[in-house]
Amino acid sequence: MNEITQQADLSSHARATGVVYLSYFVTTILGVFLSSRKLPAGVVLNGLATLLYATMTILLYRIFRPAQPLLALAAALCSLAGCVTDGLHQLHSGFPDLSPLVFFGPFCVLLGVLILRSRFLPRWLGWPLIVAGLGWLAYLNPKVAQHAQIVIFPVGFLAEFVLMLWLLLRGVGEARWREQRIERNVSAGKSRAEEFNGWRGRQ
Repeated sequence: MNEITQQADLSSHARATGVVYLSYFVTTILGVFLSSRKLPAGVVLNGLATLLYATMTILLYRIFRPAQPLLALAAALCSLAGCVTDGLHQLHSGFPDLSPLVFFGPFCVLLGVLILRSRFLPRWLGWPLIVAGLGWLAYLNPKVAQHAQIVIFPVGFLAEFVLMLWLLLRGVGEARWREQRIERNVSAGKSRAEEFNGWRGRQ
C-alpha cells in the first residue's frame, strides 16, 4: 500500500510540475503580449511568470534530488538567482547590467546534465536543454545576440516546452526513479560507514 501511495505521489508531483511549467509559458506569452501594448496587466503577469518559474524550479529540484542531490541543488540555485535578478529588473532595481541569462544559461545546462544522468526521463530530453543553456550564455555577447537570436530563442523555447509536455503527459519512470534513489542511499550509507571505520582505525 505504501509503495502504491509513493508511486501515486511521484506521478502527481511530476504532472504538477508540468502544470506549473505550462502555466509559466501561458503567463509569459500573455505578459509579453500585454506589455507590448503598454497595458498594466502585462507587468503583473510578468511578475507572476517569475514566481511560477521559481515554483517550477523547486518542484524540479524535488524530482532530481534523490538521484543527484548536489547537481540538483546547483541547478536550483542558478534558476532561483535568475528569478531574483529578473524580478529586480521588473522593479527597476538591483543590478541593471546583470542579465538573468547569466544564471538561466547554467540552469538549463545543469538541468540537461541531470536528465542525462538520470534514468527516469529520456536522455534525448537533456541534449536540447544543454544546447539552449549554452545558447543563452552566448546570447550575452552582443555580436552573437545580433546574429543568432533567431536561432537561440526558438531552441530555448522548444527545449523547455518539450520537457514541460513530457512531465505533463508522461511524468517520470517511477520504478527507475526509486531504483536510483535506493542506489544513492546505499552509496551514501557505504561512504559514511567507510568514514566511520577510518575514524575508528585512527583511534
